[in-house]
Amino acid sequence: MGLASALSTALTGLNAAETTIDVVGNNIANSNTVGFKASEAVFATQFLQSQSLGSAPTGTSGGTNPRQTGLGTKVAEITPDFTQGTIEISSNPSDLAIQGDGFFIVRASSGEELFTRNGLFKTNSENDLVTVSGQRLLGYGVNEDFELIEELTSLNIPLGSEFDAQPTRNVTLEGILPPNGILATAEEILQSGSMSDGSVVVPANLGASDIGAVTAPNIAPVGTAGATTGGSTLTGGSQYEYKVVFIDDGQELAPSAAISHTLGGGENEIALSSIPSSGSLDFRIYRRDVTAGDTTFARVTELTSGTTAYTDTGSSTGEILDESTLAQGNYSYHVTFVNTSNGLESRPTAVAGPVAVNTAGQRVRIQNIPQPVPSGPDAFDSIRVYRSLSTDANDIHLLAEFSGGQATYVDSASDSSIASTAVINFDSPTISDGTKLVNITVRDGATYETPFEIGTLEFTGRKGGRTLRTQSLDITANTDIATLRAFMEESFGIHTDITVPGTPGSSLTIGTTSQLQFTGNRGGDNAIEIGLSSLQMITTDAVTGAVSTDALNLGFSATQAAIGESSATDFVVYDSSGSPLNVRLTVVMESQDSNSTVYRWFADSPDNDPSSGVDISVGTGTVSFDGEGNLIGDPNATASIARDSVPAASPLEFEFDFSLVSGLAADAASLSASRQDGSTTGSLTSFLIGEDGTIRGVFSNGVTQTLGQIRLARFANASGLEQRGENLYARGVNSGLPIEDNPGANGIGTVIAGAVELSNTDVGQNLIDLILASTQYRGGTRVITAVQQLFDELLALRR
Repeated sequence: MGLASALSTALTGLNAAETTIDVVGNNIANSNTVGFKASEAVFATQFLQSQSLGSAPTGTSGGTNPRQTGLGTKVAEITPDFTQGTIEISSNPSDLAIQGDGFFIVRASSGEELFTRNGLFKTNSENDLVTVSGQRLLGYGVNEDFELIEELTSLNIPLGSEFDAQPTRNVTLEGILPPNGILATAEEILQSGSMSDGSVVVPANLGASDIGAVTAPNIAPVGTAGATTGGSTLTGGSQYEYKVVFIDDGQELAPSAAISHTLGGGENEIALSSIPSSGSLDFRIYRRDVTAGDTTFARVTELTSGTTAYTDTGSSTGEILDESTLAQGNYSYHVTFVNTSNGLESRPTAVAGPVAVNTAGQRVRIQNIPQPVPSGPDAFDSIRVYRSLSTDANDIHLLAEFSGGQATYVDSASDSSIASTAVINFDSPTISDGTKLVNITVRDGATYETPFEIGTLEFTGRKGGRTLRTQSLDITANTDIATLRAFMEESFGIHTDITVPGTPGSSLTIGTTSQLQFTGNRGGDNAIEIGLSSLQMITTDAVTGAVSTDALNLGFSATQAAIGESSATDFVVYDSSGSPLNVRLTVVMESQDSNSTVYRWFADSPDNDPSSGVDISVGTGTVSFDGEGNLIGDPNATASIARDSVPAASPLEFEFDFSLVSGLAADAASLSASRQDGSTTGSLTSFLIGEDGTIRGVFSNGVTQTLGQIRLARFANASGLEQRGENLYARGVNSGLPIEDNPGANGIGTVIAGAVELSNTDVGQNLIDLILASTQYRGGTRVITAVQQLFDELLALRR
């Protein structure tokens, strides 16, 4: 076999060199192929002839080695090198590189799953991600709600496509609700100025000539003795004093000074003469017996106007003269009507006066007092007269009450006699929930106004220092106080279903006055405000059509301030039509004990659209934390926004997720909405691919949604894969089954978007391998040449 075997041995060397050159040539040819993995030819020797197996050492021999003749080399395997190639940044977001172990999974036209490291992907006419040779990239797709479907399918990125709106289902919150804050113990309370029912009859105002001070008459009647008469009861020798009082409509004016007369021993009657006249007024004569020690004057008689003389024979009616007169000072008066059966009292007249009382002995006469109508809806049967004190014009008390029909009243009451009587109520009569708004009157000092008119009332309240959305109420002739209360309460978003703690809501307080009152929910961020311009009355002139807007000031002021640790956050959610809805979430510290801290949340939305009313409150509940700040409960974390009059599913309900909120100590409570899962209608404008292979689409409405999930595969023996060309590999008999998972999981590498993995061909090393293979080839040819020469020498021996 000598020379012949040398030829075949040399030939195997030539074949090996050729294989090396083929592999090196392929590596160098693909040195710029993205994702290419260089290969290496691995050779093994062939031992086909053994001349001796050798011998083991013995006592007399050291042993011999085997004698074997090699018969050449063979290609043991051509092994791909799956080491990481260089990552190069590209400008295409669909270019992908794998950092680490793993392959992209693609589908051939035959339906077979193939694998590649070439991350040059693009979209085809159907918006599927495909390789440069047309194989579709596989992963998990999404359903219409952008939820992943765990089934391998082609990945679709429909850039420019319109997507339907998605209603919000979940809102995730973040923040800190500390246990060391201020407990919510009080709510903001607002109270209006006094209001009255302007539909009730108001007495006509007194004129300037209807009131004035009257002075005692200056009379000097002369008493003359007369004959003794049997019927006289006067006593001879006794001293008597007289006073004359003029009367007006039954009311006595100021009495005159006393006129004294002493009877002779045989006289028993006194003739009074020269009594002055006071126009058409009648007068009364009073007498007292000084000798008998009388201290009061008793009425003797009442005479008609024009009478100038009267003879007193001792008769008496027994009625005592009221000698009181007013102290010097200034007096003002008001008149009201009263229904004694139900206590209804009208609004007072405008002030009459002041009347100056400058001299002693004066009284004030009020004439032409307006008279009530004793029938009808505003039936009144009595009159009340109120008067100020002489020392204080603003301290006004009840002076007198009398039945209708009396048109004159004479005032002689001292301040002390009326100081304890009822104080005048300028805001009477009180109102009720059924009182019509157009009948409401409010008072500014001595001026009364009717603020409400038929038209539109706009209300812009404030809550927690933030201006709320303006709400409108159409006011008709039948709109009442109850409707106004409900409207403003709902505009504030007061959660009236919270009874503990606090008593939130609205009420109409009725005492001596009527006032609207609004009680907000506890916590500083729930503090309600009504500014001077919060209420606007919009009316339209019936003749000209001109629209006017006037601020309606009901005199609201705070009677109690809100107290409590709180925080608020504003965010947007979407209904089924894609309409954005504003929501404000407020949390307040409701309770605390040694084991837990409880915060109450309030959700408001100005876009709440109930079938009736304007209520902006859309939900409330509690969230609890343990002593380590861990969330231990958030029952009833659902908000519900009504969409009754718009073309959208109603109500929109969504859940609050407090799992990222901490109950640890902090300087102040904080809360924010970090994300929500709803969106409006929009088109897909771009996409991003994360390291975990998640494809996120960015829409024109600013919303991002998951479009798919790239899946990768790795093999226990990647070198056992079968190469299919075009940078594709198929599962081989010695590769093992593919281990499929998301990038970054289960030993699989991560995905880098906007980058490609370059070929891992080492050109320098391959050139060296080429030189060595060429040298090997030339050496093998020299062996064949030498053998040929030896064969030639053998043939020459025969000749």
